Formats: sequence, structure tokens, C-alpha cells
Amino acid sequence: MERPVLIETSARHLHVDRKTLDILFGEGYELTPVKDLSQPGQFACAERVAVQCEKGGFPSVSILGPLRGATQVELSKTDARTAGIDIPIRESGDIAQSGKCLLTGPKGSVELATGVIAAKRHIHATPEDAKRYGLQDRQIVSVKVQTPERSLVFCDVVVRVSDKFRLAMHIDTDEANACGFTPGLIGEIIP
Repeated sequence: MERPVLIETSARHLHVDRKTLDILFGEGYELTPVKDLSQPGQFACAERVAVQCEKGGFPSVSILGPLRGATQVELSKTDARTAGIDIPIRESGDIAQSGKCLLTGPKGSVELATGVIAAKRHIHATPEDAKRYGLQDRQIVSVKVQTPERSLVFCDVVVRVSDKFRLAMHIDTDEANACGFTPGLIGEIIP
């Protein structure tokens, strides 16, 4: 493989801003890290909240830290269909005119008029990784995945370059199921 990349699955979760955290868990509340994630400085939290949409929801959705500038819920398209909402596929942070929901924590609730998305599949890369692989920030690539029974090519994968990243591709649970994902799966970035 000329340009291998570790593939990781990102299940439903949310990112919260300070204001949302204060409403859901109480003023000044601090997130409780329980597991470091693959991207430096990112972590899964002990805190969980209910996410309610038009026709359904999820009673216990993980919060990922650290705090963000805006609250964002990431669901798969299957999750959204189950919950009765239509959500766009977007890059993280691009939440304008996206889905809505109600978040409920132990101390209160927050109604999001926008902020629910299906995350666009993407590759995190350091500047060194990008240079070595001949990639540019925001470039769109394809990634070939070979598994025993469900090999496929993911097209329209956006490359995100930052010195705060570690090389990995993120897909949602729908995409993981489509390719027969197992932990440690390596894909190949292709032209």
C-alpha cells in the first residue's frame, strides 16, 4: 500500500459548548474524561444526555470533549431516519440550517434549533503526513477498503490537515457496516 490510513468508526455522539454544558449539568460543571480518543486532546466523557427528535431519540448519547465553540450532535443517517429527522452530511462545525433536537441532562434541557448533522467522512492528517502523501487541506480523495466480503471504495473523503491531528480516517456506523469494519482496518488513499 502506497498511502495507508487507519480507519476508525465514529458512533453517535455530541460536542457541547460551555453554555449548553452549564444548562444540562449545572453552572461551572466540568466534563469527566474516561477514555482518550485517537486524535490528540480529544476524549470520551462519562457524561451522557438524552437526544430527542421529532419521532424518536436516544436516551444516552456520549459527550466528547473538550468543550467546543458550538454544540453539535453527530448521528448516522440511519439514526436520523429512526428519530424522524432529515439531516445534512457536513464537515464538523458546519451546522447552519441543519437538524434540530432537544437535549436533556440531569439539570436541564436545551432545544437546538440547528446543530444535528451526519459527519462527512474525512481524513485527519498532520502537515508531515500530507506532504508525505502529496495531499492538501480540504482536498477530496477516495479510500479503498479491502475486507473479506465487503470491499469497497469510499469516494468524496475530505482531507483535513492540522498539526493537532494524528493520521486516521473517520467514518460513521452506517459506513462501517457497509464495509464490514473491524478494529485495525487499514484503507488505501487512492487518486
